[in-house]
Amino acid sequence: MDIKVLGALAVTENGVSIAPTAPKPRQVLALLALHADRVVPVSALIEELWGVTPPRSARTTLQTYVLQLRELIAVALDGERGGAHAQGARRTAKEVLVTMPGGYLLASGGGASDIRLFERLAGMGYRAMDAGDFPGAARQLREALTLWSGTAFADVQVGEQLETEIKRLEESRLCALDQRIEADLRLGRHRELLAELTVLVNRYRTHESLHGQFMLALYRSGRRGEALEAYQRLRATLVRDLGLEPSAALQRLQRSVLTASPEPAGTPGAAKERLVSTS
Repeated sequence: MDIKVLGALAVTENGVSIAPTAPKPRQVLALLALHADRVVPVSALIEELWGVTPPRSARTTLQTYVLQLRELIAVALDGERGGAHAQGARRTAKEVLVTMPGGYLLASGGGASDIRLFERLAGMGYRAMDAGDFPGAARQLREALTLWSGTAFADVQVGEQLETEIKRLEESRLCALDQRIEADLRLGRHRELLAELTVLVNRYRTHESLHGQFMLALYRSGRRGEALEAYQRLRATLVRDLGLEPSAALQRLQRSVLTASPEPAGTPGAAKERLVSTS
């Protein structure tokens, strides 16, 4: 089974989609796919579908959705040919979507999962950063980020459970993005980053690390005035929307840009980063 959730939901068994079009069965599959090979409690599925005030028929209706999913799985399994499956070892729909004590489990059978691949690649990137291998970090993190084709579960109607998971996944993506940009800055790719960072700071108007990286890239590109303007825009947004001043690290960066210090404090994401241009 192949599972993709970092964008539109796509779950295939034997190359055949098992994703229903009806909203609520699709929600059930989405939550099961997210936690593939782990038991998802019935209570979590009910909360996802109906919130804290489920109907009396919630469990029965959930069982109906599970049956609908198994029907789709059975159709996909019927197309399997060759190998061990042809010799009588082919999985059944109940062995793919398994009823467990207190919940259900979607058995991936060792198939691909974009979430698991993203986490593995991002982890390799973080370890490369810690080891000072900035080319390796940039490469691994860039590969991890290419797995995203949009917002997680972009075409799924979501309840509380999936909404929380989407926020968690988005935070993981932002962390990987932050570290990939940090690695690129360490490699002197400041000019190449300007267009991307211009979009990002407009999308994430209170994200201090991205703004710090934007300031650094502008300064290194000989655009000191624009770097100071970027700081002032961020400060105005933080004060207006959150009642906060920029962090101490970002204030140090601003002072360093202002005085053109050769060894200023770094961006929030890299305390030892230097402003000095590597061009």
